[in-house]
Amino acid sequence: MGLITGLLTLPLAPVRATVALAEQIRKEAERQYYDPARIRSQLDQIARQRESGELTPDEADALEEELIERLLTAADRHNREA
Repeated sequence: MGLITGLLTLPLAPVRATVALAEQIRKEAERQYYDPARIRSQLDQIARQRESGELTPDEADALEEELIERLLTAADRHNREA
């Protein structure tokens, strides 16, 4: 039965490979998006931009709030996985 099933589903192999690749890309994107070191680096960059006047205090606050939310979500995800 395994050989017959394998032969019948062979045309779907490219689709399965594409889905598996998309899943790996999604996982890596999420890993980078929720990486605490990367988020802290972005927070430092926002602080420098605020000091240099590239960002207004309101813009910097909004960006920092978004990054802090990501950092909290990252911590929550890490706790759930542990």
